[in-house]
Amino acid sequence: MSYKTISANRKTVDKQWLLVDAEGETLGRLASKVAKLLRGKHKPNFTPHVDCGDNVVIINAEKIHLSGTKWDNKTYQRYTGYPGGQRETTASELLASNPGRIVEKAVKGMLPKNKLGADLFRNLKVYVGTEHNQEAQKPTVFNLKEFK
Repeated sequence: MSYKTISANRKTVDKQWLLVDAEGETLGRLASKVAKLLRGKHKPNFTPHVDCGDNVVIINAEKIHLSGTKWDNKTYQRYTGYPGGQRETTASELLASNPGRIVEKAVKGMLPKNKLGADLFRNLKVYVGTEHNQEAQKPTVFNLKEFK
């Protein structure tokens, strides 16, 4: 009796659109679960080198929760490219300017740091508020509370 290992490829992958509500969710727990969905690790035909995950739409990105004093102490650094051009912003400042960016940065940090990770990140759409532009794809509501 011989068994064959089934390896997914771009043609055999079944991608779905999932809608995740971020209201009241903790940032890190939300990001790790969404990264699993984007990667496809919840599927039985998971293949590490293939984009076999789902497309994820996150709404209510401004209503995430951070514990402790992270709103003031958590910093995001970037570099302009010029000498002395290192800039630093806190989580509360980033929430005031662009609330969706906090969720995007958290999820991107949990994806692979290669071309596959960049492709997976393109499958994530983050929106402030309950309105989103993916009604045509008919995303199914996904409850993160019961997902491990």
